Amino acid sequence: MISPLLSLTTRFLIGALPRWQASQPEHRQRIYFANHTSHLDTLAIWSSLPAELRKTTRPVAARDYWDKAGVRRHIATQGLNVVFISRDKQSGDPLSPLYEALENGDSLIIFPEGTRHFSPLPAPFKSGLYYLAQKFKTVELIPVYLDNTRRCLPKGSLIPVPLACTVTYGAPLEAIEHEEKAAFLQRAREAVIALAPTEITTD
Repeated sequence: MISPLLSLTTRFLIGALPRWQASQPEHRQRIYFANHTSHLDTLAIWSSLPAELRKTTRPVAARDYWDKAGVRRHIATQGLNVVFISRDKQSGDPLSPLYEALENGDSLIIFPEGTRHFSPLPAPFKSGLYYLAQKFKTVELIPVYLDNTRRCLPKGSLIPVPLACTVTYGAPLEAIEHEEKAAFLQRAREAVIALAPTEITTD
C-alpha cells in the first residue's frame, strides 16, 4: 500500500502535474533523465507517471543518502523500488546496478548531473547516461524538465511547501551513429533545457 500512498501524497502536496510533449506514456522500456534541484525530484517524476508504468519504473538514487535505516530507506525500498548506486569510487563500476535493472526489463529515472544544483537550468551532465545509451540502444531516452521542485523543498527544509510542480516530458532522444560522448551529453542536456519555461531560458 505504500506506493499508492506515496503517489497520492506527492500529488496532493506539490501537484507533480505531467505534461507530455512529443511523447506519450507508453509501456516501453525507457530511461527518463531530468534536471535535479530538490530531494523531491524523484517522487515528482515517479508520481507523475500512470500507475501501471510506476510498477516497472525504478528511480536511481545514491546509496549514501537513501539506503539508511529509517523512513527514507523504507520509502526507497518498499515504496519506490529504488536502484541504489554508490558514489564511492572504490566500489567498482557504479553503473552495474543500472545495467542489471535494464537487463531485467525495468525503466529508470536518472539525474545525469549527478547531484542537486539549485539553478533552474541543469549543470553539465556526467557520463553515465552516455554509457547506458551505448549499451542499451533499444531503450528510449526521454528528457524531463522539473519546474518548481526547488521552491517546493528549499535547501535545508524538511517540510515541502505546497506549490504546484510540473513534470514536462519531451520527445525521445534520437541516436546518432558514432556520436562522441561530449556531443551526446551536450545534446541530452539541451533536450532537457528545451522543455523549461521560456522565462527561465531567456533570463
